[in-house]
Amino acid sequence: MTETVPRPTLEAVAARAGVSRATVSRVVNGADGVREPLAERVRRAVEELGYVPNQAARSLVTKRHDAVAVVVAEPETRVFADPFFARQLRGISKELTAHDNQLVLLLTEGRDDHARVARYLAGGHVDGALVFSLHLDDPLPELIQRAGVPTVFGGRPGWSGGRDGVVYVDSDNRGGARDAVRHLLGLGRGRIAHITGALDQTSAVDRLDGFRDVMVDADPRLVVEGDFTPAAGERAMRELLGRCPDLDAVFAANDLTAVGALRVLREHGRRVPDDVAVVGFDDMLPIAEQTDPPLTTVRQDIEEMGRLMARLLLRGLDRTAAAPENVGGTPSSVILPTTLVRRASA
Repeated sequence: MTETVPRPTLEAVAARAGVSRATVSRVVNGADGVREPLAERVRRAVEELGYVPNQAARSLVTKRHDAVAVVVAEPETRVFADPFFARQLRGISKELTAHDNQLVLLLTEGRDDHARVARYLAGGHVDGALVFSLHLDDPLPELIQRAGVPTVFGGRPGWSGGRDGVVYVDSDNRGGARDAVRHLLGLGRGRIAHITGALDQTSAVDRLDGFRDVMVDADPRLVVEGDFTPAAGERAMRELLGRCPDLDAVFAANDLTAVGALRVLREHGRRVPDDVAVVGFDDMLPIAEQTDPPLTTVRQDIEEMGRLMARLLLRGLDRTAAAPENVGGTPSSVILPTTLVRRASA
């Protein structure tokens, strides 16, 4: 049987560094008031001994857990099938790791899970929450607000109504959609269809609004609702071809939807872009580059969105922990620009 080696203690670090236990505690917990030469001795002793602070004891001092919940309001099958979520989580993880914070992933398979997530957040296990892929009738925001947990949202919350204190990171979905449709018009296309995302999410609504901003008098039959999945893209494309066989362009709400649309166009012998030009949204590599033909799409920096969400939350937590005179309002929401990326499909 292997004998367990005792973990280095705060006292052992203090003895190695030749300072008091209180000095070690201040350095380990990031407090001010320790001269740099002493702080450096403590840090060197921590490294030499392999000292790891007791998180429970540290939380009593700092009032922080150094953990952030990431709440995705989608079932597990959707989260792990859609590369959008992997990119956003990568950005969040990179930013949290850079600040020595842990990511706690919480998924919601259905409405019964919302109360569970809210109870966990209210239980004081994490310092804050990053929440994305909300739906318009989602009870999560209200439950999280009741839990009193600092929160940053991914995507413009449709329920916020300008409410004070609501911080979010989003892309210019409406402007990106306008750019996509104008590009198709510039190619001489006149019967432009739109396959939307799930219209209980603000990103889909904003992209539909952008389409309508440009196609003011569009035939309503040229708009079919999808849900951001390839299967929905296939279904919607079949419906569009049945309704309007003379259509000559499609703006899909995201790249996965465009993949489904391209598959059906190929089945029906429609050449892309000769007969029907196709534009997506997201620019998710390698999907956009590996479609046949490679997909013209609107790029949004999904990983940067995740990084900014985490950054805004941590900044807000730091302000809350600062002296009263340094606490001056909530970080502002951010809307990132989009860019049209031209490839062979349009």
